[in-house]
Amino acid sequence: MKRPHFVLSLSLLCLLLSLTFNPSRSSAQLASPKGAATAALEQDVLKEINLARTQPAEYAAYLEGLRPYFKGKEYRHPGAPAILTQEGAPALEEAIAALRAVRPAPALSLSQGMTSGARELVKDQAGTDVTGHKGSDGSFVEQRSLRFGAWKEPIGENLSYSTDTARERVLTLLIDDGFANRGHRQRLLDASYRVAGVACGDHKLGAMCVITLAGGFTDGPARTALPAKSLAPVPNGARRF
Repeated sequence: MKRPHFVLSLSLLCLLLSLTFNPSRSSAQLASPKGAATAALEQDVLKEINLARTQPAEYAAYLEGLRPYFKGKEYRHPGAPAILTQEGAPALEEAIAALRAVRPAPALSLSQGMTSGARELVKDQAGTDVTGHKGSDGSFVEQRSLRFGAWKEPIGENLSYSTDTARERVLTLLIDDGFANRGHRQRLLDASYRVAGVACGDHKLGAMCVITLAGGFTDGPARTALPAKSLAPVPNGARRF
């Protein structure tokens, strides 16, 4: 299946970022079952990313557990409809080899400013079928993050739209089926990224999670969003696709 520059779930087991605290969330939202589930998903996504970064060989074993479910380009998990992938088992095997070969990277530190920037896109697309990195105001991760402080290069963003668990989402991003440059995988494992923000929310495709990464981030006072025509060009350090 052909996908634009984001990652959709490939299955319940995936083919195809402490509880995250955000001052913009009300205590009522955090106390609700849905709010608590969303916060837990955000926390778990970052936990899974850091496990893949710090213990890539262990994560390769999780990928190896998916081998029995591939038949050619079809992914057949018991109890779920077969899914036709773009590349099939070769993409899985490439991901396994990549995690077996890569050096462990430091765990990402949670950045509240990066998380707030990620939540801007979640709020923008919440409850819709809109996908992609570009906000309705024309902004990208670079501009959205700048509303809450200053980021250090490199900077990048991964998106996940699905009903998957945190681990399934990260496995999907690591397999990176259909993306020749394997940009989603590279960002998750790149040691030059040191901080991350994760924000999830409702979406017509299930739940969307926005994962932002940067070489560093200094929190600052929240700024008013700029109109699209005032947005600066995308810097060289940006990595989205």
